[in-house]
Amino acid sequence: MAATTHTVTNQVPPLVGYDVFASDRALSEAVERHIEPGVLPVAREELSTLGQSAGSAQAQEWGAQANEHPPVLRTHDRYGHRIDEVEFHPSWHRLLGHAVAAGLTDAWGRPAGHVRRAAGFLVWTQAEAGHGCPLSMTHAAVPALRTDPVLAAEWEPRLTSYVYEEGLRPAREKAGVLFGMGMTEKQGGTDVRSNTTLAERLSGEGEYLLTGHKWFCSAPMSDGFLVLAQAPGGLTCFLVPRVLPDGTRNVFAIQRLKDKLGNKSNASSEVEFDGTWARRVGEEGRGVRTIIEMVAATRLDCVVGSAALMRQAVAQAIHHATYRSAFGGLLIDKPLMRNVLADLALESEAATVLAMRLASAYDTDTEEERAFLRIAVPAAKYWVTKRCTPVVGEALECLGGNGYVEESGMPRLLREAPLNSIWEGSGNVQALDVLRALQREPQALDAFLREVGKARGADHRLDAAIKDLLTELADLEGIEARARRLVERMALVLQGSLLVRWAPPEVSDAFCASRLGGDWGTAFGTLPHSLDLASVVNRARPVAE
Repeated sequence: MAATTHTVTNQVPPLVGYDVFASDRALSEAVERHIEPGVLPVAREELSTLGQSAGSAQAQEWGAQANEHPPVLRTHDRYGHRIDEVEFHPSWHRLLGHAVAAGLTDAWGRPAGHVRRAAGFLVWTQAEAGHGCPLSMTHAAVPALRTDPVLAAEWEPRLTSYVYEEGLRPAREKAGVLFGMGMTEKQGGTDVRSNTTLAERLSGEGEYLLTGHKWFCSAPMSDGFLVLAQAPGGLTCFLVPRVLPDGTRNVFAIQRLKDKLGNKSNASSEVEFDGTWARRVGEEGRGVRTIIEMVAATRLDCVVGSAALMRQAVAQAIHHATYRSAFGGLLIDKPLMRNVLADLALESEAATVLAMRLASAYDTDTEEERAFLRIAVPAAKYWVTKRCTPVVGEALECLGGNGYVEESGMPRLLREAPLNSIWEGSGNVQALDVLRALQREPQALDAFLREVGKARGADHRLDAAIKDLLTELADLEGIEARARRLVERMALVLQGSLLVRWAPPEVSDAFCASRLGGDWGTAFGTLPHSLDLASVVNRARPVAE
């Protein structure tokens, strides 16, 4: 008997088999803008190849499998020997291998390396976000290690390698390695200066033994870790290898894996050091200063990662509305749904443009750009990562009940969305970091204001927002209590300036009217109806035309 009542109609085909890079106009235009002509053809080709892989059914299946089969901790072997190994599904290794082969741990030594890597990171982590953690930390370890030329010469070629080799072996036996980081402890969290892990000097130059506990240590299967511990001279940065040069395992007792809201594919752990061999990185007592460049680089990846989550969520919402019919027509043609989609698209494009501008500043690497990054990175980290969760939640709602079921992939995006706002310093930490820069480094504010001033005179709402911002900056009374408000405004003004200069008029007009001009409600889908919203939505469609 035919199941005539189960004929499937009006269901949306999966968003698969497309180029994630080429179909993202905001991202592809940023790459064109920030990469010099001599390098651009190669970069464009490699990113398009990566984009086709990210949009393939295979990569999407890898992402689903890596999350459906989370890592498992094996503390001992069958004989009772301590091994402290984490087992991952093969799909996790395939994702990492593809990412490393695409250069997502190599930014510091190739032309336009940071823009190319940031764009690739934004593209590839749309397939699966969890494995971005070891990629990010491996990439970010390079500037910290460069404080010690001997360590840098030993480790940097492996960190920036295009070869991924799983398994624990001495680093010298591997063509490529991954790095993790251990900073926070139970009693302090972000307040790393309260760390109690102790470092005892050995007779060998720069060698120590560590004793203590790290409350959050992500990617514990990595080959090495940068950690903070209290040496005789104060808080100091150390390199802890998982396997010692003679092939024996370092003391690295994984107590448990964290049971997290999202980020299920990635192992986050608690680790015990008890006579753990380490090599000092930088000077004693200057641990925060040594590791701060690693923190800044991972913060930028939090911005890029949130932009990736937003982009994938918005792409899924627009794709759904393009094919789904309701109330006599396609959802995408309904004025109210178009308003919602346009509003989401604005947030996504603003995040992408800002993330890529920050990456370009790393490539330029002038005194002016370094000063700009000092304020722009924590401001962007604060704002973009905070916008991620509401964007993904609203995009899920665009799919209705279909978006609430696991098969859609949207719940996984929503569980992942809050993560980047928490890791590498939560919102208050970022806001206070901006305040410190304002108070101690006047050149950073000058560089920030010069950047936003490049669009002055192009939009009256942006001009008014800049004027209001200057008024707020001139009044330091009670500034800590209003730090979030100030940093939010700084991030929005910066995004507005970038969009006015580089985005199509319909995008910058809608952004300035809503985010800067106040013509906006408190929920998505409340843009002024007189704007060209159809063009905004069409620009964000995930299929290249």
